[in-house]
Amino acid sequence: MSGESRTMRVAAVQMVSGMKVADNLEQAARGIETAACGGAGLVALPEYFCFMGRHDKDKLPLAETPGDGPIQSFLSDQAKRHGIWLVGGTLPLRCPDAQRVYNACLVYDPQGHVRARYDKIHLFSFQRGQESYDESRAIRPGDEPPQVFEMPFGRTALGICYDLRFPEFFRAQGDVRLMVLPAAFTWTTGSVHWEVLLRARAIENQCYVLASAQGGLHENGRRTWGHSMLIDPWGDIVDCLPEGPGVAAGMLDAGRLAAVRESLPALRHRVL
Repeated sequence: MSGESRTMRVAAVQMVSGMKVADNLEQAARGIETAACGGAGLVALPEYFCFMGRHDKDKLPLAETPGDGPIQSFLSDQAKRHGIWLVGGTLPLRCPDAQRVYNACLVYDPQGHVRARYDKIHLFSFQRGQESYDESRAIRPGDEPPQVFEMPFGRTALGICYDLRFPEFFRAQGDVRLMVLPAAFTWTTGSVHWEVLLRARAIENQCYVLASAQGGLHENGRRTWGHSMLIDPWGDIVDCLPEGPGVAAGMLDAGRLAAVRESLPALRHRVL
């Protein structure tokens, strides 16, 4: 992008999604409207924004064909209605395996057109006592790396939740100005690792990181960590929402990004 004074306001919508798609879409619409009315040009929804069921396979009947379905129509309409770039959290898309789905992130431009798609590659599993998760039971991992997309602030990378733990995944996306991460971190792992991992990704890639999370006690009994936030290229937290539905927002500043990279040229010092 030209010039170093360009700014753009972005926002992460935090949700506490339940088991009724219609209610979740209504909650998402309220968050998007709040963010857009606050001046955000890019808005990100959290992982599983449209549905968090009681069992892993509850999401299978909701799976949509790419380009067709009520959840995708909702996302397209919201982007177009508010004239924003919308990172649509994740939704279930059909895959070749009838017993699983892709956990897909779709990015819409202000005209409501899909500009990027990423099917989650790294699938989360965790076991400690009675707390157990294994996304591979109902999700098929994606086959392709994320599509870096161009928006007014510049090149933007995507990741989903568990991807956060793999720094090479983000570094492989090249020189970007913003990373967007929809997530549904558990309370157990998020309380110790969420902030430090997000700040590390911002610091090592000298870019902004916008993370939109699930945050609260869900209808299915699961508790997510929340703490949606925007982090700047120096690793400073610009804004953070600890728990509950709402919005974390702030400005992207090309001058700030350039100053960080000029004063500490770590990206130019890479050897391997």
